[in-house]
This record gives sequence, C-alpha cells and structure tokens, in this order.
Amino acid sequence: MFKKLFKKKEKEPKEITIVAPITGEIIPLEDVPDPVFSQKMMGDGVAVKPSEGEVVSPVDGEIIQVFPTKHAIGIQTENDAEILIHIGLDTVNLDGKGFTAHVNDGDRVKIGDTLMSFDIALIEENASSSITPIIISNTADVREVKTLKATKVIAGENQILQVVN
Repeated sequence: MFKKLFKKKEKEPKEITIVAPITGEIIPLEDVPDPVFSQKMMGDGVAVKPSEGEVVSPVDGEIIQVFPTKHAIGIQTENDAEILIHIGLDTVNLDGKGFTAHVNDGDRVKIGDTLMSFDIALIEENASSSITPIIISNTADVREVKTLKATKVIAGENQILQVVN
C-alpha cells in the first residue's frame, strides 16, 4: 500500500533537437585538437569549423552565461540540457578582442536569434583554432546525446544533435 504512495514518479523523457549555431563544416568532437574537448571532459557534442563569424541560438532557451571574455556562451534548453558554445580554441586568451555579444545572462532566445559575432581572421591569427565545440555540458544528467548526420551546416537550419532528458 505505501509503495504506491511514496513511489517516485519517473519523468517522461523529453527530446530536444539542436541546430547548428554556426555555419561551417562539422568536425567530430574526437577530432578537435584539444584534449579537453576531444576526450569529452566537458561533455558530449560536436564541433564546427566556421565559415562565417556569427553564432545563433541552436535552441529555444535561456542564456545562462555569457563568459566575460565573450569566447563562450551557455544556454539552458526547455528540457534542462545545458549547451556550451565555445568559440575557437584557446580564445579565452584574447580577452574579448574580436567578439561582440548580442545577448546577456538571463535573456530568453529562440532558434536563429543572433548571440555573438566574432572575427574569424583574428581568431585564426591569435588563437590555436577557430574550431567551435558545441557541448552538452551536463551530459551526465541527460539520458542520451545523439549526433545527427551532417557535414556542412547552415546556422539556425541544419540539425546537429538530439538530447533526450
């Protein structure tokens, strides 16, 4: 009798699709030339070698962090997945140079809203790479992260990941 009364309710799985936040070429996370990302220490995901210097929202959600150096943005989705878009590798050392944020912490965003602009040439010249990892930073808390088949992607259009939470 009490088992039914105190039994935890299993929440219904909720799937969300993540579109490309940047136009460019998909790179498997394992091929990113930085072990923090390639070994998935920060979480699962994919990366994009950008051909344009604009980041758009890959989901409907809330901006949970625009890093002070503007090299990365965190977004929380409607199914509580947390997405980290890390523009380039070793770009924290640029201290914001070449980046323009178009959103602030707490802003609600929709797929395709402009989040950040960046100077690809400046990044290529002053950082180790413009390759941009898109990470599910709370991978341990979600049920599944599926990488979708894509090679060249257009920001705000092509699907790149599915997250089941």
